[in-house]
Amino acid sequence: MFDHVTIRVSDRPTSERFYGTVLRTLEIEQTYAGDDFAEWDDFSLAEADDANAPTRRLHIGFAAPTRGHVDKFWRAGTAAGYESDGEPGLRPQYSDDYYGAFLLDPDGNSVEAVHHGSLRDGGNVDHLWIRVSDVEAATHFYETVGPAAGFRVGSESADRTQFACVSGSFSVLAGDRPTENVHLAFGASDDETVDRFHRDATAAGYRDNGAPGERAVYHEGYYAAFVLDPDGNNVEVVNHNR
Repeated sequence: MFDHVTIRVSDRPTSERFYGTVLRTLEIEQTYAGDDFAEWDDFSLAEADDANAPTRRLHIGFAAPTRGHVDKFWRAGTAAGYESDGEPGLRPQYSDDYYGAFLLDPDGNSVEAVHHGSLRDGGNVDHLWIRVSDVEAATHFYETVGPAAGFRVGSESADRTQFACVSGSFSVLAGDRPTENVHLAFGASDDETVDRFHRDATAAGYRDNGAPGERAVYHEGYYAAFVLDPDGNNVEVVNHNR
């Protein structure tokens, strides 16, 4: 589903300590830390600045290998002084075997460790929930870019649309205060798919946030394009050419 998800944080050292503490319990180790960002494979964070405000009101779920890992996640977080957003336990409203626990990160985003029978393969971020100002408008946007980005509508109701791939998912759902300043990137297997994503989105009237091209600042061959969803979140499709 996700090539990577990036959030902006108001205090990077504080947020880096939080994520380092809780992700380690899920066997997710930090893979990079530099002046620009810190990374745990497909999840990263960067300091907010004048041009990029902190990410707010995001829900992000990380894949836990077992229910025991979910328990360790919650215990480690609360022992370190972080606020619980839901104790470990079954959430049958999602599925019969859905076992999760929730904490709030230093900027108030809801962070979950989850174990269930259809966890995402090949990545740490199992799912996202993004609150939006208009579910219908957000659904239309993601339906427009989905064919190139590699996902489709999985389920739909008046107040929530879930998008799914072979594994992993994200949902847009109604909220009085939308999620702000999250970056979602989806992988492509060739440059033409990146071009198609940008072409489909801009032809439908969505806002360009970076035309297709190589971004060697990330690595040689990094070919990507960016558009903004209706709530201003930055959506990318990238081919790493590796």
